[in-house]
Amino acid sequence: MDAAVLIVVAVIILVVLFVLVRSVRIIPQARAAVVERLGRYSRTLTPGLTVVVPFIDKVRPLIDLREQVVSFPPQPVITEDNLVVSIDTVIYFQVTDPRAATYEIANYIQAIEQLTVTTLRNVIGGLNLEETLTSRDQINGQLRGVLDEATGKWGIRVNRVELKAIDPPHSIQDSMEKQMRAERDRRAAILTAEGTKQSQILTAEGEKQSAILRAQGDREARVLQAEGQARAIETVFAAIHAGNPDEKLLSYQYLQMLPQIAQGSANKVWIVPAELNKALEGFGKAFVPGATTAAAPAPSGNGSKPAPPIATPEQTAAAEAAAEAAAREAQRAVEDAASSTPGGERPL
Repeated sequence: MDAAVLIVVAVIILVVLFVLVRSVRIIPQARAAVVERLGRYSRTLTPGLTVVVPFIDKVRPLIDLREQVVSFPPQPVITEDNLVVSIDTVIYFQVTDPRAATYEIANYIQAIEQLTVTTLRNVIGGLNLEETLTSRDQINGQLRGVLDEATGKWGIRVNRVELKAIDPPHSIQDSMEKQMRAERDRRAAILTAEGTKQSQILTAEGEKQSAILRAQGDREARVLQAEGQARAIETVFAAIHAGNPDEKLLSYQYLQMLPQIAQGSANKVWIVPAELNKALEGFGKAFVPGATTAAAPAPSGNGSKPAPPIATPEQTAAAEAAAEAAAREAQRAVEDAASSTPGGERPL
């Protein structure tokens, strides 16, 4: 009797413990569980300690409420220009309604994958290869909009859609590499040509500035040289006037300058002026005996100028002989100067 009572008590205790274990459920953080009572949806269990009715309430598997990342295998997609490209996609989604994710769709992961493939083919089918490679943001936005709208009733929110890789055929890749290489070569040639152009422009500007500076230097040098010559002429002219030379000295200097006038390499023809006779006559008078030593008569008491001295016949003959000698000497100097000029031209 006592043994039977102990067995019954033990069985009751085990049943009570089993009921308690089946009645108490602990839901982890960022998880949710759907409770079915007699096969129908009852409630959604939130994180924490929860009590359910054993044998009446059924708790379905936990649902992860965190954002999940799913990477789908490469899918062949045909572009608008009939090229097959392989595209890898990555989906970032999150379950927002555990009840809808449990009862509205049987397998939301598979459903998202298939929806992504079909939407991707529709989007890529309206783009050519160049637009497909350069419009990732546009494709991502269109995929996210279509997926978020379709999965909304499933209790799922699609946060992001990313194209992980777009792989065109190998032949297209080779052609693209050649095109990019040609484009880089073209840009390099353009940059080289622009550099050469700028270099030539700068060189021309430098030569221009150099020529301008040289011309300005030559002009200033010539101006300074002309000013120096002018000042020298003025100084000589002032010195001559200050010395008050007489006709004899001027005639002698004129005769000395005649050979120098004929010595230039460009002086092929030169003219003897008519004043040469007067110069020779004055030069001859300088050699007249007593002409320079004769004293002038004293001035008269009435202030009139003294009368010039009267030359004697001997003085006149001596002056003429000296003039003839000076003329022959000048003629000889002229002939020597003419013979030394290029071409041997004789003076007029």
